[in-house]
Amino acid sequence: MKKYFTPAVKTALILVYLVIIAGALVRMTGSGMGCPDWPKCFGYYIPPTEKATLLWSPNRDFEKGQVIIVNEKLLVAKADFTTGTAFDQNQFEAFTKHDYAEFDATKTWIEYINRLVGALAGLVVFVMAIFSLGFWKNNKKITLLSWLTVFLMGFQGWLGARVVYSVLNPVKITLHMMVALIIVGVLLYIIREVNTKKHHFKTDKTFYNVLVITLILTFIQIALGTQVRQFVDEQVKILGYNQMQLVLQNPALNFYVHRSFSILILALNVFLFFRNKNLTLGFQKINWVIGFIILEVLSGMAMYYLDFPFASQPIHLVIASLLFGVQFYLVLENKFEN
Repeated sequence: MKKYFTPAVKTALILVYLVIIAGALVRMTGSGMGCPDWPKCFGYYIPPTEKATLLWSPNRDFEKGQVIIVNEKLLVAKADFTTGTAFDQNQFEAFTKHDYAEFDATKTWIEYINRLVGALAGLVVFVMAIFSLGFWKNNKKITLLSWLTVFLMGFQGWLGARVVYSVLNPVKITLHMMVALIIVGVLLYIIREVNTKKHHFKTDKTFYNVLVITLILTFIQIALGTQVRQFVDEQVKILGYNQMQLVLQNPALNFYVHRSFSILILALNVFLFFRNKNLTLGFQKINWVIGFIILEVLSGMAMYYLDFPFASQPIHLVIASLLFGVQFYLVLENKFEN
């Protein structure tokens, strides 16, 4: 089983990043409530493609749990039955998780695809954990971390349901993103743990300490970014997409904190770049970090000065997630090699 373990871990990592990308697309398109229930979508394993599916009609077969929309409210079939010639309220019960009852086929399928990618990632993580049992005798840490990832994926799924049932509560959305980054971190740790190749980097305590600080700041920065995004979403609801130039006219305090953090993170990583170069420490991935930060700054400037061009928000988030991953792996390289 060992020979399949490393490919499984790397595949899981790629899929988790695809989940982050899919989640960013869901947020960009406003599709978070595309499926009002969880894990099914309007009570179906394969969601509807047209609103007619969600409307009552005579002589139609329903299965328990399937949803219809009546008077802008969601109703759930109590059992399997076939409708008669007239609507019978007693055959349905009210959906009590929330009162959101809208249907948009495009948004529904964007959210559904997001869930499918998440389910695939969870399956691969479970397979990875099975393969990790081959390490139990020689390195129990690998096995334990692998099963921890299974738990975290399950928790992430549960949290996704809470996000839906809260009708996209900002705090729950932020926590959902932070857990995704924790999963990325655990998978990277596992990858580094099974990698026996040594590069013999030079030891520098200052470099390591500043690197850890920048990693923590990046984590906080991403959390702040999700809160800024929530403010943007709320402003868009008020102003409309044709008034994007007004969205950040009077921004909340967390926007200024977020922007200031970006300057600090850039400065610290420039310091790391030159210290690595001047002391020939050998950490080549610091070049990746600088590249991602430049892209992150440019995408942030595009949102602010160009009024949120198409896809700039998900690109900004995905780059930040990749930046976190590379920084975390740099910390691991420093820790494992010295």
